[in-house]
Amino acid sequence: MGRIVVKFGGTSVATVERIRQAARHVKREVEAGHQVAVVVSAMSGKTNELVGWVKDAGGVDADQREYDAVVASGEQVTAGLMAIVLQSMGVASRSYQGWQVPIHTDEAHAVARIAEIDPTNLEADFAAGLVPVITGFQGIAPSGRITTLGRGGSDTSAVAVAAAVKADRCDIYTDVDGVYTTDPRITPKARRLSKVAFEEMLEMASLGAKVLMIRSVEMAMAHNVRLLVRSTFDDPDAPQIAPDGTPGVPGTLVCDEDEIMEKQIVSGVTLARAESKITLRDVKDRPGVAAAIFGALADEQIVVDMIVQNISDDGSTTDITFTVPDAEHDKAVKVLEAAAKAGRFEYSRLSTAKGGAKVSVVGVGMRNHAGVAASMFKALADKGINIQLITTSEIKTSVLIDDEYAELAVRALHTYYGLDKEDA
Repeated sequence: MGRIVVKFGGTSVATVERIRQAARHVKREVEAGHQVAVVVSAMSGKTNELVGWVKDAGGVDADQREYDAVVASGEQVTAGLMAIVLQSMGVASRSYQGWQVPIHTDEAHAVARIAEIDPTNLEADFAAGLVPVITGFQGIAPSGRITTLGRGGSDTSAVAVAAAVKADRCDIYTDVDGVYTTDPRITPKARRLSKVAFEEMLEMASLGAKVLMIRSVEMAMAHNVRLLVRSTFDDPDAPQIAPDGTPGVPGTLVCDEDEIMEKQIVSGVTLARAESKITLRDVKDRPGVAAAIFGALADEQIVVDMIVQNISDDGSTTDITFTVPDAEHDKAVKVLEAAAKAGRFEYSRLSTAKGGAKVSVVGVGMRNHAGVAASMFKALADKGINIQLITTSEIKTSVLIDDEYAELAVRALHTYYGLDKEDA
């Protein structure tokens, strides 16, 4: 008998009928002899609706404590409905709000971070044969107020619960059946990965893959919680078939690198669109100038990605180029202009370009293989694709290119690194 935490996202619980479909997966695990805890999101679209009501009532400056009180109600509805459905199926169950578990957080309303989870109540339920259904996305602050965890909060809740109860795995049910080598909508030859390392999943999530949220993968890696990505919409009563065709659990397992026997050089190709390139020309080079530039952006919560610096021959000036999401372009330009006007740094001119595409290759196998970046550049050159920016890490290489070549680049690299389906 194992212990599993299963999490259902908004699309998986969008209607009562879909909640029944999700509950059948829970019942299957219970009948297999596992102890199961469930974490649920709000029904698809409900959180946005609740946020809209808060803005209508109080505008953007609404009390964040009351914001959390309103927005947290979406998960409460889903948890109650899931418990009712499970009970109707003969599965003993009860719902929990975050404060009832309790899930302790800090006081940062709307963007709270989990500090600790007391598993006492959940352990008692397991011992009594009950399935606890827990609201994701929320907890309780030291002040006793309800808090919400911000973007990706339900995934993070599920991983934190799994760590607290020492679960064998945390199953993330969503509308896709696993993690693919790239977006199947761009490359029909994309393959589902049977296993992917935590580090690879972190890179993929940060580079455009939207299967898992970064915060949840970070927490899973920190606590060594194995994640299984699988589809809610698979038939719960069908034989469980692993990706290799053998009897087993379907989906993609996100786990420690040591669990992966054969590590491919490249495991996936990701694409992030709507990237803006910003260049500060002839910046007066002095100690702390980079800190002044990027500190000003950080103060306004602007996330910077690719960074390239070119210093002049005499070392007196430098060009600094970086990328931000298109949605942050105008704000970033205003922040830089204001910081320069305030004397934090000096530059001669600022140039920008919106609508770029960032294409990346990711793989833990890159650590032990030279020439991966060079071969990536050659594959793109063979297709006539010009590279504007390059950044690398131990397990990834990213390039910024014109958006019109984005999908061609993904397909070319996917084929070049041997990731296409053999039967496609």
